[in-house]
Amino acid sequence: MANANIIQEKQQAVQEIAAKIAASSSTVVADYRGLNVAQVTELRKQLREAGVDFQVLKNSLVRRANEGTDYVALNDILTGPTAIAFGKDDAVAPAKILNDFAKKNDALKLKGGIVEGKVVSMEEVKALAELPSREGLLSMLLSVLQAPMRNFALAVKAVGEQKEA
Repeated sequence: MANANIIQEKQQAVQEIAAKIAASSSTVVADYRGLNVAQVTELRKQLREAGVDFQVLKNSLVRRANEGTDYVALNDILTGPTAIAFGKDDAVAPAKILNDFAKKNDALKLKGGIVEGKVVSMEEVKALAELPSREGLLSMLLSVLQAPMRNFALAVKAVGEQKEA
């Protein structure tokens, strides 16, 4: 009887992991080996504030959850102690927070992940993390859109001042 209960619990865990991966806009896999309790607590706090779910999961359960999906390639990086950050709303938040934390703490190593349904490498996760925030990108776009109008206004002002002189 205990064996059947354990199998049922594991099947339920696999289904929950598969649901989290499917519902996430991005999933980042990291090796947390070497972090102390205070560091892990601080990392979890930062991720929780950004609305990111961070869990240490058994590699075998994650592999089972990936069976029959487009994420089978993720199984190659599921070695050693693995922690996974699931970002639901913001696809950049897990990568940005984990990358910033890894810069300060050498023990945390990014392995790769899934972004918008595509399995990505560690380098791609780091590149995503280096992108400016949504607000930063919008302000850059606004600045680019305003530049021609600003230059035109300055040219008209210069012509007006030249005519007065």
